[in-house]
Amino acid sequence: MTLSIRTNPEALAALRNLTVAGSRVAEASRQVSTGLKIRGAKDDASNFAIAQGLRSDVRALNAVVQGLNNAKGIAKVALAGATAVSDLMTDIRQKITEGANEGNTAQQQQILQNDYDEMIAQMRQILENSEFNGVNILIEVAIPFNLAIGTVRDVDVLSNLEGGTLTLNGQRLDVTYARLANEDISSPANALVALSTFETEEENVATALGSLGADLRALDLQVNQVQATLDEIEKGLGNIVDADMARASAELTAAQVRQQLSVQTLGVANNAPQIALGLFQ
Repeated sequence: MTLSIRTNPEALAALRNLTVAGSRVAEASRQVSTGLKIRGAKDDASNFAIAQGLRSDVRALNAVVQGLNNAKGIAKVALAGATAVSDLMTDIRQKITEGANEGNTAQQQQILQNDYDEMIAQMRQILENSEFNGVNILIEVAIPFNLAIGTVRDVDVLSNLEGGTLTLNGQRLDVTYARLANEDISSPANALVALSTFETEEENVATALGSLGADLRALDLQVNQVQATLDEIEKGLGNIVDADMARASAELTAAQVRQQLSVQTLGVANNAPQIALGLFQ
């Protein structure tokens, strides 16, 4: 070994080892502090590109889930409103049936008519209140609560990333209100006519309930499916970019030990030129 005071190969080697150990300490510390093993393209360009694509899918799927949940809110409120109308229909039928009794006095008939009018008004109030986020699918779009055939308010919602949609079908229960409001039970004869109209509308309400229930069930199933897909994508993303904290902790400890040893080795190597002074004593 050449003894030189100008060049110290051992110190240079120790310095390189110290630099490497310092880099490993920094990398392990970053993983421990951020929880990520891939933070950017510099760490792993190909896997980072894959991770970015998955992150985009996650955000898009979250938007799909949000849209589906909004549609579920509309469906639930509409179903609650249709159910309330169906419940009210049982009371309305009772009044119509009572109104068809030939034995009623004029006063009794008027009382029944007043009750009938109040129930019909209550039906309209239920339908008007069946709104979620400004959307009501139980009434016609342009001129609600009339006998004319109008446009039903359907709600199309994105169901996947491929552009598929689900349709929440609107139900014109305001027509049921309009037809029943057009009837009266002021006499037994009129009540019999109203009963015929009622039976038709009762079937329409039952059909609406079935359709709303089926649409809500479809939305529930789609939310569950999209959420399951989202969970799997997030799991895959984690496998790519998340740090193994146990391994990162062990590597940090080992790197810190190597760093300390490198510092000590560098100190020893830096003292080597001192030997040269002994040659001149």
